[in-house]
Amino acid sequence: MRMKGSVMYALLIVMAIITISCAEKPQKIANKSDVKDIIVKVNDYWQTNHKAEIRSFWDHAAYHTGNMAAYEITQKAEYKDYSLAWAQHNQWKGAKSDNKAEWKYKYGETDDYVLFGDWQICFQTYIDLYNLSEDKQEVMVARAKEVMEYKMSTTRNDYWWWADGLYMVMPVMTKLYKLTGNELYLTKLHEYFSYAKSIMYDEETGLFFRDARYVYPEHKSVNGLKDFWARGDGWVFAGLAKVLQDVPENWEHRAFFEDIYKKMAVTLKEAQQTEGYWTRSILDPNHAPGPETSGTAFFTFGYLWGINNGLLSENDYLPVVTKSWNYLSTTALNDNGMVGYIQPIGERAIPGQQVDENSTADFGVGAYLLAASEMYKYLD
Repeated sequence: MRMKGSVMYALLIVMAIITISCAEKPQKIANKSDVKDIIVKVNDYWQTNHKAEIRSFWDHAAYHTGNMAAYEITQKAEYKDYSLAWAQHNQWKGAKSDNKAEWKYKYGETDDYVLFGDWQICFQTYIDLYNLSEDKQEVMVARAKEVMEYKMSTTRNDYWWWADGLYMVMPVMTKLYKLTGNELYLTKLHEYFSYAKSIMYDEETGLFFRDARYVYPEHKSVNGLKDFWARGDGWVFAGLAKVLQDVPENWEHRAFFEDIYKKMAVTLKEAQQTEGYWTRSILDPNHAPGPETSGTAFFTFGYLWGINNGLLSENDYLPVVTKSWNYLSTTALNDNGMVGYIQPIGERAIPGQQVDENSTADFGVGAYLLAASEMYKYLD
């Protein structure tokens, strides 16, 4: 009896150890092949239903940043060819004016707004395509260099006056730095970002208001709270990840960008909804309640990039992406591959605006592909 009791006691100890060990292991998020299947399903649906030959403005260009991430994972030639057709259609340009005397940079959708960041995000994909090409034709990046070098030759530093612009243009600066070795790109990156931070940044939360018009307390949510637009901060969080991917480890301003990125991560973690998504007004869920995919996807990408590259603690932030990926791979994803719950083009969380499973848009699909591709890298 004593032997049986000892054996039973030992077995109980082993079972307890196994239980504790299993409890400490992070929950399995997804299967790698399943994530790849989702990338293909989503991107095939989009490209089957939308032609590549369309203008190079921000909404379409943001999709292509996700398409290039999808190509990196899948190596499907059709994806690269789709972006190539788009770039060629646009003559490897954003806004097309060649008269520098008329170039502008406040909001505008015509060809004279060459210096406006929404016309510059296309350069990210052009540079990626150039780096992937065998013959390295200069025409692929010539306009990007021309525009950004002209901008840097001016004395202005207020080019990035809205949160979205930080995703649109910051990675252009770092990609061109890597391409050319010209450190002026990094100097001006810090200068322009510092200006943007001075007019939009909230020191208490570490989040960014969409632009100077939305700074608290001049602007408030319907419940009197600070109103941070999810997609706006999504642009910033994802943009910071892309910057940190490309700048040198020993760059003098790297810690400055890292600290802002990490503080955003803390606040966003606390604001995530139980269902895994972030509401359109991040800190006031009742302002515009319900799921929203574009901001959630950008946050998911930003978190996963940080985990994958050792800047964010896996123990602290894996639960965040576990929940957000569950939302993205179920609620946000329709059976046919269409991504839903994407807030339409805008600049703020709008109370009463309908966003449902049929609400889709190219920029949101781009964000989704970024998140899914980074999830694949995590699982890999």
